[in-house]
Amino acid sequence: QVQLVESGGGLVQAGGSLRLSCAASGRAYSTYGMGWFRQAPGKEREFVAAIRLTIGLTYYTDSVKGRFIISRDSAKNTVYLQMNSLKPDDTAVYYCAARFGSATQAINDYPYWGQGTQVTVSS
Repeated sequence: QVQLVESGGGLVQAGGSLRLSCAASGRAYSTYGMGWFRQAPGKEREFVAAIRLTIGLTYYTDSVKGRFIISRDSAKNTVYLQMNSLKPDDTAVYYCAARFGSATQAINDYPYWGQGTQVTVSS
């Protein structure tokens, strides 16, 4: 199967940056679509960004376009989420997710999830 381990969360002031990492293990890493999702207190989990590992095609939700960058390092089986110009509204638990095939924005398309990492942005 697929195991995902996130890291890189923490506390940062508004306007600051953080980089999240998601290390994947399991079969056929290169065929995954991988996504980042987040869940703020009292809110539903929402799509943030996704990448199709085979061709590097990326997708972003509108609220993070121009601020967040999703990327991959195939040699390390790792996907990153570089988060810049962070806002208090970005505060959430961030989850990495994987599926075989194309990356999508739908939560229910992803069968494999990491444990989540907390990101807190202070004003």
